[in-house]
Amino acid sequence: MSTTGEGPYRPTMSDVARVAGVSLKTVSRVVNHVPTVDPTLAERVLAAVSELGFRRNDLARSLRSRSTSGTVGLLIEDLANPFYSTMAAGAAQCALEHDTMLITASSEEDGERERTLLLEMCERRVGGLLVVPAGADQTYLRAEIEVGTPVVFLDRPPTNLRADAVLIDNGQGARSAIEYLLARGHERIGVLSDWLRIYTMRERLSAAEAALERAGVPYRPDLIRDGLHTVPETQAAVQRMLDSPNPPTALFALNNRLTLGALGVLNRRHSDLMLVGFDDFETAALMPHPLTIVSYDAREMGRVGAELLFRRIDGEGSRPQTVVLPTTLVERSAG
Repeated sequence: MSTTGEGPYRPTMSDVARVAGVSLKTVSRVVNHVPTVDPTLAERVLAAVSELGFRRNDLARSLRSRSTSGTVGLLIEDLANPFYSTMAAGAAQCALEHDTMLITASSEEDGERERTLLLEMCERRVGGLLVVPAGADQTYLRAEIEVGTPVVFLDRPPTNLRADAVLIDNGQGARSAIEYLLARGHERIGVLSDWLRIYTMRERLSAAEAALERAGVPYRPDLIRDGLHTVPETQAAVQRMLDSPNPPTALFALNNRLTLGALGVLNRRHSDLMLVGFDDFETAALMPHPLTIVSYDAREMGRVGAELLFRRIDGEGSRPQTVVLPTTLVERSAG
């Protein structure tokens, strides 16, 4: 990029034409790889491109032609969460294999922010969207789908919209966690949940409660804590549970952030309370406290979703499908 006295300046095709001593049309033909350009002229244009640091504006070109911009969008909930970053890595690798750029943004569990970001991506003519929905209604995307923008939902299904989705078997994972604890003699099992407006939390909590009911274990509201969205909130809730007159003998945390909050309290108290957490994370095997994880392949979720999206981009017209990825129960700790 060149500079002027007023700051950075992005060279244009007109600048390339001036330096190369050719017409603007010739520059356009060279940068768009038209094979019939005279080789001598092409060399002069390429030399000018290199000298000036010119880069073709694919977005502007796509807006003029009403085509897509060689990009796909990915909307996740939290860029700092290892689950979402791993999912994004799987989608990004697939996009790279399709010679496509992946644009990633975070909604921070805000439905209005979700809508704003996705519609902005559509305005930029992305070839398709991968979405972890936060809002209660995705019907605003129907018009985009009808004009040809494919959308695949990840981790959570859309609401009031028929579209492809790649999900985790939340029910099976939660059941296996409760059955694991019951088999070890635990009946007072504390369950830690994020906001219940989140699809995965509702699915996991419902399956956990059903597993306890099938085992004949009475429902105990004092052992259920929901609305815990941060590590400090989780730590405070666990402290209160453990300090109660009849504390739980085991904990089941419904996502990795909740697991980390519980671990912090148990480690400080030097407690050997059994803990099972949903969602694996990279340092789980390094935890000094014994820890069992409901694990699944988050990277595979991103890859499968992206592959499905690219099939839609390439014209696959079958009915929307839902892919459900399995979970496994894994003991992970150094303790």
